[in-house]
Amino acid sequence: MRIIMTFLAALAVTFAAGAQAADAGKAEALAKASGCFACHTVDKKLVGPGYKEIADKYRKDKQAEANLIKKVKDGGKGAWGDIPMMPNAHVKDEDIKTLVQWILSIK
Repeated sequence: MRIIMTFLAALAVTFAAGAQAADAGKAEALAKASGCFACHTVDKKLVGPGYKEIADKYRKDKQAEANLIKKVKDGGKGAWGDIPMMPNAHVKDEDIKTLVQWILSIK
């Protein structure tokens, strides 16, 4: 019985990791389709900061998700320098939430 429980737990972890990878792939495709990669990359500054840098900056901020969702939708200026981030009103709210959650998960 113990072997079966261990196997099922390992299987659940494997499926969860696979689902996270699939979700990350979908989120990255969504970022490309939404035009995010015109100004950002995953791991280095382009026009705006890289997503990894954003995740590192906000990782311990409990309000980060809500604040970043607002900033992505409405645009902003000043958090990363003088170049403003344009509003992204063309992106659906649930897609912005998915993108922000993905960005914050990057390590």
